[in-house]
Amino acid sequence: MTTTAHRDGRSAADAFPTSNLPRPEVREMPDPPPSLWRLIGPGIIAAGVGLASGEFILYPYIASQVGLVFVWAALVGLVTQFFINMEIERYTLATGETALTGFSRYWRHWGLFFALMTYFANLWPGWATSSATLVTYLWGGNANYIAIGMLVSIGAILTLAPVVYVALERAQMLKVAAVGLLVVVAAVFAITAEAWGDLPTAATDAAIPVSELGWATLLGALAFAGAGGGQNLVQSNWIRDKGFGMGRYVPRIESPVTGEPEAAPSTGFVFEPTEQNMARWRSWWRFANKEQLYTFVLITFVSIVFTSLLAYSTVFGKEGLPDDIAFLQVEGEQLKAAVGDWFGSFFWLIGALALFLAALGIVDYTSRLTADVLKTSYVRGANESRLYFGLVWGLVAIGILVLLVGFDQPLVLIVISACVGGVMMFFYSALLILINRRILPEPIRIRGARLVALGWSFALFGVLSVLTISDQVQQL
Repeated sequence: MTTTAHRDGRSAADAFPTSNLPRPEVREMPDPPPSLWRLIGPGIIAAGVGLASGEFILYPYIASQVGLVFVWAALVGLVTQFFINMEIERYTLATGETALTGFSRYWRHWGLFFALMTYFANLWPGWATSSATLVTYLWGGNANYIAIGMLVSIGAILTLAPVVYVALERAQMLKVAAVGLLVVVAAVFAITAEAWGDLPTAATDAAIPVSELGWATLLGALAFAGAGGGQNLVQSNWIRDKGFGMGRYVPRIESPVTGEPEAAPSTGFVFEPTEQNMARWRSWWRFANKEQLYTFVLITFVSIVFTSLLAYSTVFGKEGLPDDIAFLQVEGEQLKAAVGDWFGSFFWLIGALALFLAALGIVDYTSRLTADVLKTSYVRGANESRLYFGLVWGLVAIGILVLLVGFDQPLVLIVISACVGGVMMFFYSALLILINRRILPEPIRIRGARLVALGWSFALFGVLSVLTISDQVQQL
């Protein structure tokens, strides 16, 4: 049985703009596996990479300065990013193409625009320096030299892993488990009864503490509540590598050293909306939504609440508290005094591991996005795996150079990255509406509440970006 779209003689591929990229190939939507839960992974990677700047630094820092009045923003940011991520996944589930490829069908350089912004946001190795700083609290040493060693090790890990996605997924699952252990131990030993009692004030006393913290920090926290910026866009690449939907037809990135890299196609595929294909689509779509909600959203929100409570229990209201990442040193010392030396060291150790694995994920997704853009729009005959590994080492080299010339303040670097991410989200919220309304087969296009959610995201990050830029200009 076919739909009306077939009876007028048009193919589902005819809706794709072809002025910049070839028309996709028409194929059947793959059958979902008997046990969809074996495909859990992309949401955990998103949570794992995201369990870093927002969870260990920005939200605890805000809690240390103004209490729990801004925790509500984490939920707003996460719900907004859930809808963003699902529209990114919608396009890739239906086509096997990344969202950036969809954008590039309308203007060839959209992909390059976002790749360059992602690179700019992540040139500042704030996550590696943050991890290295926590290591110095444990064992001493020079944070810059430790961060440089971490960057080199990240390049080696991503180069030597036979299938990069598999290595990344395992690393982030380890990280989520470690952070989960910290949350459980903190709930039992470290978070005070007073802090638990004050938790409802996160809703009843909700505020926007601009005068205390400034728009840049607040936009950073909202944008980095979970993912943010280029990390949202790379959901396309991660679900494709995991084999979701039409992404099953696209080869994965493999190591040119230990694997057998394949030249991935520069464009994707599309299915005709037949009854059988639509049944398969609905199964994939339901699973993708659940996977993202139960992993990315739930894990991230619980982590933000607990790390904020931990900071609130230990250092909120403390006189002379540093207004940079050094507040984590004070927090660790307070935890040692309140619980025992073991817990302060445990806190720093889990934080250092979490931030290091976040840096691993950030180097991966920055390079992955850029390799896909170059392969798709500029050097179609190139091997994507080799492009990816060249970009990995390029980003590592730039990060080392940034540290050597003296840009070594983790909180400042992370706020810069987050603000760039917020501006990106303003632009691609609108572009996601465009590709998911005009390109995809009519029965699976974005509509209703999800369309409203993308409109909210566009307005939210547009207004916040303008306020942040205006605030920074006034401070010059």
